[in-house]
This record gives sequence, C-alpha cells and structure tokens, in this order.
Amino acid sequence: MDIGIGLPNTVPGTEGRTLTDWARHAEEAGFSTLGTIGRLVYPNYEELIALSAAAAVTSQIRLATSVLLAPLYTNSALLAKQAASLDRFSGGRLVLGLGLGGRDDDFAASGVSTQGRGHRLEEQVAMMKRVWSGEEFGYAGGIGPEPARPGGPEIIMGGASEASFRRAARIADGWIMGGGTPDMFAQAAAAVDQAWQDAGRPDRPRKLTLAYFGLGPEARSQAEGYILHYYGWLGDIASAIAAGAAISPEMVKSYVAAFEASGCDEIIFVPTASRLDQVSLLAEAIA
Repeated sequence: MDIGIGLPNTVPGTEGRTLTDWARHAEEAGFSTLGTIGRLVYPNYEELIALSAAAAVTSQIRLATSVLLAPLYTNSALLAKQAASLDRFSGGRLVLGLGLGGRDDDFAASGVSTQGRGHRLEEQVAMMKRVWSGEEFGYAGGIGPEPARPGGPEIIMGGASEASFRRAARIADGWIMGGGTPDMFAQAAAAVDQAWQDAGRPDRPRKLTLAYFGLGPEARSQAEGYILHYYGWLGDIASAIAAGAAISPEMVKSYVAAFEASGCDEIIFVPTASRLDQVSLLAEAIA
C-alpha cells in the first residue's frame, strides 16, 4: 500500500513558503502523494494552485486533489485546461480527485444549486475528457495544453453512496473514502468493486482513503483544535472525527496495517498543523 501525506493547504495561517517547503520535505521522505482538501468558504489555499506550487519544487511525488469540489467549478472547459496545465507542468503527476461537496455555504457563495450536482459532475467529466482528447472547439483548434498523461489525468471519485460508486465505475479510474474506519472502508470498497463489475469494466479500481494525523507533544490538542474548527458545521460529528485522528506513532502504524488489510491501495495522511516537523514525524512513524 502506498502512503501519502496531505499538504496543509486548509490549515489556517499557513504561509505559502511553508507549502513549498512541506512539498520538498515530503518528496525527500519518500511519500507517494501530496494531497489537498477542497473547500470554498474557509481560509484555505485553492487546490490546483497549491499543487502547482508543490509541482514547482518537486519532481516525482504524485499531486492529488483529494478531493476537488467539481460542481463549484462551473466552467468545465476552463477546469479541463487548468488540470491539463498542471498535469503537463508536473510531468503527468496529477491525480484529479473529484467530489460533490456537502456544505451549503460553498454552493451559496458560488451561486450554484446543490440540486442535480451529481448529474452536473458527470457532464463536467465528459466535457473535460473531450478537451483532453484534443477535440477542436474553434478556429484555433483544441483547448490545450495536451495533458502529459494520454487521455488526461487519472480521475478518482469521492463519495459514500451507492450512486457515487456507480458514478465512479462509469467515469473514473478509482474511488477515495473521505474518512472513516478500516471496516467502513472494506465495506465500501466491496461495493465499489461490485459497481465496477456491474459496469462491465475489465480493469480494477484504485481505492484510496484519507486519515487525519497530528504528532508530537501537543498532538491531541492540535488535532482537536483544527478538526473541530474545520468541521464545526457538523456539530457532534466533528468530535468523532477528531477522536479518530492518529496522534501517536502506534496509531499511525495500526491505521496503515488495518487499511492495507482492508484492500486499500493508498492512504493519504492529512495534517492538522503545518509545522514542518509533522512531515518527519510521520515518516518516522511509518518507517
């Protein structure tokens, strides 16, 4: 199982230089992927811009939006161009994780309805694949640049419903769980595999998960402070998410072992602080 680490793009107060330093440290430590979390109404860095900064200072580590809230990006042709630009700029390292989003404030601020967002997401992906294939749209031809990966970046779909599993099987290369236990992952992963089979796909989906972490002497307060703020809109559920954060090397190791046993292909540990020691502490925990 691959082990990635999130960029602290959603941690309030993170300086831009910290993101690039973090990206360099993560690649040097051997992590498989740098992931980002998407949100609009929050003091976070936009995902594609944050990953572009990371791409400029790295050369091998994958760059994943985990996940980008696609329905908020209403110009699908422009989103396709942005993704292709990052994919080509990074040498084909972009993994485009997409999700529907569930916060009303993000949609209200965008002037977009939450109704019909699943259908819109499928239309967006269809449009992006047309752009990435080189289809001509005007006298100048197609919408470039051509992605480094033929056909466009790898697409990973988020979601926890049967509808999201079927959607992933129709239009994506894999699926990602946004958070939960290894048992929850195993159950959902089986449903994803079934959706792939029902869709008649000969390949197998790549399956990923996210898990929060915070390490060091103030790990518990660090994790709770960030998670309770970020997920405050969920009420008591936020406390449950905070309680599940890996706050010791032993918890990190147990998560790695349990998710690997559940059939996970990659786990991305999402930071709850942007101190650079978190990269080295996580690397030491999984060594």
